Amino acid sequence: MKSINLNDVYNAVSRRTDTEGTKINVAETKRVLACFFDELQELTPQEFSEVLAKGTRQARDRRK
Repeated sequence: MKSINLNDVYNAVSRRTDTEGTKINVAETKRVLACFFDELQELTPQEFSEVLAKGTRQARDRRK
């Protein structure tokens, strides 16, 4: 299994979001994700798990 680091995640998200209609670059993506992580660190472990579970369910549903 390939090891992935945070920068790899930032780049993957940036590639996914930089569309013709959106035009978001890597620096903007990193800033938004950094703010997302700021919010996550404020959560209790239970809240953190719930947020990730809901987000991954929504991602799965978008792929259907």
